Amino acid sequence: MMDIQTIKHRFSIIGNTYSLNRSLDIAIQVAPTDLSVLITGESGTGKEVFPQIIHQFSSRKHAPYIAVNCGAIPEGTIDSELFGHEKGAFTGALSDRKGYFEVANKGTIFLDEIGELPLSTQVRLLRVLETGEFIKVGSSKVLKSDVRVVAATNLNVPKAVKDGKFREDLYYRLNTVPINMPPLRERQEDIYLLFRKFAQDFAEKYRMPPLRLDSGAQQLLKSYRWPGNIRQLKNITEQVSIIEKERQISADILRNYLPRNDEHMLPAIYTDASKKDQAFSSEREILYKVLFDMKKDMTDLKKLVFELMQTSGDSSSLQKDNALLIRKLYEDQEIDILHHQSSAQTSSTISSPKDSVIQDTEEFVEESLSLEDKEVELIRKALEKHNGKRKYAAQDLGISERTLYRKIKEYDIN
Repeated sequence: MMDIQTIKHRFSIIGNTYSLNRSLDIAIQVAPTDLSVLITGESGTGKEVFPQIIHQFSSRKHAPYIAVNCGAIPEGTIDSELFGHEKGAFTGALSDRKGYFEVANKGTIFLDEIGELPLSTQVRLLRVLETGEFIKVGSSKVLKSDVRVVAATNLNVPKAVKDGKFREDLYYRLNTVPINMPPLRERQEDIYLLFRKFAQDFAEKYRMPPLRLDSGAQQLLKSYRWPGNIRQLKNITEQVSIIEKERQISADILRNYLPRNDEHMLPAIYTDASKKDQAFSSEREILYKVLFDMKKDMTDLKKLVFELMQTSGDSSSLQKDNALLIRKLYEDQEIDILHHQSSAQTSSTISSPKDSVIQDTEEFVEESLSLEDKEVELIRKALEKHNGKRKYAAQDLGISERTLYRKIKEYDIN
């Protein structure tokens, strides 16, 4: 039997982490048997290589090897693809057709994305695994097939079983020997090795010098979480190889090729704890502070309005205008508050707890105030100031002389 390093070289597997070596060791040990194998792991981790290793090191290596992507076959035709059909079994079935299980007799079938199989097909597959028997679509004849099944999925199968999306008996039948492929973020020491391999491959493909990373770019490469795993690393390496003219790549250049919607997967930046109170932890806190500040401003304006309207003594001609202006500001501020509160309710999906609602803690005793008396008083004082000259009094009050004349008659001011 070959050692692990020879197998890596033969199947172009890059990496030396313990988890990868452990998965390879299990695959080599189980290959000579006929046990079913279930390979799990995130998308892009290289699960498709392991069924080939298992097949090549088994007694079935000279028999057919068929890889089937279950997620790429429509639900209405998956049974026909796997088990075959009889002529006339359905519309378009113009002749008999052999399914993969019949074609791969004595060999190995790799069922990729097996979590996408419909429940009805899962029942058929379970029967093949347990008895080796299957029935073509549209037929009643039982056929036999001696096939070794290796399956793979990126789903959380136990959760799918719990949710009723995957048969529990099929899961245990497939999971005779489990192999887990580690994600790339758990193979940090392998990331740069993979990058160099891909860079060299693309340099030969596009006939250009290979890329080189400086220390900062290497660190960024290792720190990034790689949600797309090896597939994503390969794609980004190809992009940089084609687009960048400079062959020496820095961290700033490499960062431009990492998807912006994955920025939260970049290394966390340390911030000084002493500056923590200068920033807000969420948009919700920012909104609350804005509303609180506006509420405070409105409260201050309310106080000023009452003070001006209750103050006695010398009253200038601008007193009324100031009071009206402040009242207008107060009304605008209150409208603005209501607008922000309405926008927050419609645009935010955050449900605020009851104790977090901002409340006005200031109470005011509303008094009955006569604006008519105040207006009469201001008109009298403006007339006294200008010795009864209505033209100048009207200018000081900010109204037309005609309006002042009407007010004098209306209030019977002497």
